[in-house]
Amino acid sequence: MQISELIQTIQNKQSYLCVGLDTDITRLPVGFSPNKQGVIDFNKAIIDATLESCVAYKINTAFYEAMGIPGWEAMEATLAHIPSTHFTIADAKRGDIGNTSAQYAKTFFEILPFDSITVAPYMGEDSVRPFLEYKNKVTIVLGLTSNKGSNDFQQLVVQDGIEQALVPSILQGNTQARLFEKVMSKVASWSSPSQLMFVVGATQSSEIENIRNAFPEHFFLVPGVGFQGGSLQDISKHGLNQNGGLLVNASRAILYASSGKDFAEEAAIIAQQYHFEMKQYLSARSI
Repeated sequence: MQISELIQTIQNKQSYLCVGLDTDITRLPVGFSPNKQGVIDFNKAIIDATLESCVAYKINTAFYEAMGIPGWEAMEATLAHIPSTHFTIADAKRGDIGNTSAQYAKTFFEILPFDSITVAPYMGEDSVRPFLEYKNKVTIVLGLTSNKGSNDFQQLVVQDGIEQALVPSILQGNTQARLFEKVMSKVASWSSPSQLMFVVGATQSSEIENIRNAFPEHFFLVPGVGFQGGSLQDISKHGLNQNGGLLVNASRAILYASSGKDFAEEAAIIAQQYHFEMKQYLSARSI
């Protein structure tokens, strides 16, 4: 699925919910074995329960890689169970020198045919370019993340590459900018919004209006709603654009809505609640 198809799906379904399949083998509900098959069966049940409410699924590869070869097999089986009507994300945060990134791109765009992958841009354009060479795929670049550590580097104010004292952002009319703003601006010049998304954490709701004003056409993948405390209302109010422009991810709130035999039913209920709220925000913007 490409961005144009994702836009149509959002409009048709009136949802921009992404379900995160960050499946922790130690937290499977009662009745599931803590092994590859248990993960596969659990993921399939979650997918089946949430299909009607979401438009995308994000597989956090770390939870699968930690299982070794069985984990990769579980990831492959999970991806195969997601229908083509839904956008798929490999949350892998890859990024390395060009020839290495080319292998990562092949892994997650060919061997495991995801629609998109998250990428860390720290090493610069040649580390991201191999992903962009896949014209029918989407590269999701880390912008401003939701973790506390984002203050360590992303929020540093820079001018001509030199760290400066903290001052208001360039997005508010100043000549200086924080590092994440410079990164996003530079990355946006490498390709079009039809091929590039940015990660913007839900806990950064105070920033999202300025970020949206600076990047009016790009999609944002927004983690951090639910257990991390991000506000869907704030993110939607300031982040939606004329095409929707958001994929709001919920993982633990849906996956672990119940640890009992009713886990799938409870997951469906939480997903439906997000869907209902998103309908209201989209309707208010006439999308």
